[in-house]
Amino acid sequence: MLHRNYIGGEWVEGVATNLNINPSNLDDVVGEYASADASQTEAAIAAAHAAFPTWAASSPEVRSDILDRVGTELLARKDELGRLLSLEEGKTLPEGIGEVVRAGRVFKFFAGEALRLTGDRLASVRAGVDVEIVREPEGVVGLITPWNFPIAIPAWKIAPALAYGNTVVFKPADLVPGSAWALSEIITRAGVPVGVFNLVMGPGSQVGNAIVRSPLVRALSFTGSVPVGRRLAGDLVARGAKIQLEMGGKNPLIVLDDADLKVAVECAVNGAFFSTGQRCTASSRLIVQEGIHDRFVAALKERMAGLKVDDALKPGTDIGPVVSRSQLEQDIGYVDIGRKEGAKVVIGGEALDRGTPGHYMAPALLTETSNDMRVNREEIFGPVATVIRVRDYEEAVSIANDTEFGLSSGICTTSLKYAGDFKKRSSAGMVMVNLPTAGVDYHTPFGGRKGSSYGPREQGAYAREFYTAVKIAYTLG
Repeated sequence: MLHRNYIGGEWVEGVATNLNINPSNLDDVVGEYASADASQTEAAIAAAHAAFPTWAASSPEVRSDILDRVGTELLARKDELGRLLSLEEGKTLPEGIGEVVRAGRVFKFFAGEALRLTGDRLASVRAGVDVEIVREPEGVVGLITPWNFPIAIPAWKIAPALAYGNTVVFKPADLVPGSAWALSEIITRAGVPVGVFNLVMGPGSQVGNAIVRSPLVRALSFTGSVPVGRRLAGDLVARGAKIQLEMGGKNPLIVLDDADLKVAVECAVNGAFFSTGQRCTASSRLIVQEGIHDRFVAALKERMAGLKVDDALKPGTDIGPVVSRSQLEQDIGYVDIGRKEGAKVVIGGEALDRGTPGHYMAPALLTETSNDMRVNREEIFGPVATVIRVRDYEEAVSIANDTEFGLSSGICTTSLKYAGDFKKRSSAGMVMVNLPTAGVDYHTPFGGRKGSSYGPREQGAYAREFYTAVKIAYTLG
């Protein structure tokens, strides 16, 4: 079966096809998916533009009901869709199911938000004049999503875009079209009018560029790499369009001498290695005070040695494969870079054979590193974590903040003083205390600072800042 694009209310074949390959077993083809070009993308944008006036004027209850139906079906099919997600992306089955549940909850949340969009009415400084402040949809919104969360990230972009009355042109990552297509098929059956939602799968050079350059696209939400994000920002700002970027991270987890060792180890393992370390919020730098350093490293090494790396669908698997061959080579390459820079590879870092051709890697822990090494400056995006030894809390905070990124940060401590101080002084957009740096609630805002994020926050009620425009109306009574 060829899975087609959805343009202007019709399922349309592309100009080429893309095979979706299971990273746990490269002999397993998950499905065949259409690949569009620039002209088909422009047709999708035109359809969204034509549908916008009617959709923007539709009842909030209509939009709420549609989003609620999408959320209900996602939750009902969580096992089936979670399996599909794990097949194509490589995260473990429990993680895949959990991600589908999150996507369902996101749609449910924004079903409520569609009914809760508020404004303000102010007294004017001029007698007899009323001032009303309202929010209106932006128009056609382009959404470009990454491969590491193939249903959750599309959900938290699509749901608010539709809730607030925008129309959508959605481009998922080429590596994981299956989850995006399944979500899109659910949306099309939930009652979305023709042209309001469009799925255009295909390469960034064709589909992505057409979305970015179209004057009809009034806003673009992108999650992906820093270089691409910065280029897109220049293009969108140059033509006066709105842009929201979520990019990289080099997230620190501080472990102080007074930390509960078991809690600290579990935070590190979860944050650094679960989801194969392929999370922008992953704990890639473990900043450990010297009094607990050796015990922490020994305990973490022991915990890592017990982690099961195997097929994503196998019961008991803790870590699935890396998503692609190129990503695996990059991850192993960074381990070699760290070794050449003087780091000690305590455990892991090599490719593994698991009986089927797959992108398996033993999670790696590098010690004796300094914050100026490449492995501590550049985002690796794989199951690789480094340890930086520090003297005291002040040095730990200084090193934690010494990065071009600022997405997530964490601290393990039993001290209320240090926990409270770090929440204030961390330069990251999200701060975790005795919790993994990866893992956030679906109803709260998501985003970082510095090189990690640009524009308004995603998720929660804060999403309205990006997906709506503020209008002020003055009326003489």
